[in-house]
Amino acid sequence: MILSDKTLFRMLEEKTLVVDPIEKEQIQPASIDIRLGNTFSIVEDTSTGIINLENEIRYKTITSDSYILLPNQFVLATTMEYFELPDDLTAFVEGRSSLGRMGLFIQNAGWVDPGFKGEITLELYNANRCAIELKAGRRVGQLVFAKMDDTAINPYNGKYQCQRGATGSRVFMDKEIN
Repeated sequence: MILSDKTLFRMLEEKTLVVDPIEKEQIQPASIDIRLGNTFSIVEDTSTGIINLENEIRYKTITSDSYILLPNQFVLATTMEYFELPDDLTAFVEGRSSLGRMGLFIQNAGWVDPGFKGEITLELYNANRCAIELKAGRRVGQLVFAKMDDTAINPYNGKYQCQRGATGSRVFMDKEIN
């Protein structure tokens, strides 16, 4: 079940859902707007020009109130908001249609697990032929919350728990299932 603004207001008031900072205007009929934070990370070049899944990837991270995203460039960014989801709530990350129409693709694997705490790292890609200026504090997407039928047996407590800032891939930490 998708949560309504009425339920979101109640949960925020009760602090069963934490979104900080938040303005009343961010709460939409069936979602909460997310704003762009001020940290941006790009993958550092390697001597071979290849990155793999087994080794830690190095990133260059900057803190700035604006970032020029060049054509065909990929950058990690973060939300301005810090979230704490209860163990029976999940969320979908959706980019704003108005930004998608400019060629700005916003993703984060699209999913926030129950029990997650932290800022959400966003993957931004400029598919346009023109550079796009990004500004901290601008609405870039929304979270759509869905109530689960029961609490999770194993709520999220993974490698991105409590992350702050544009957090790079930690795929090298995965324990593969054989």
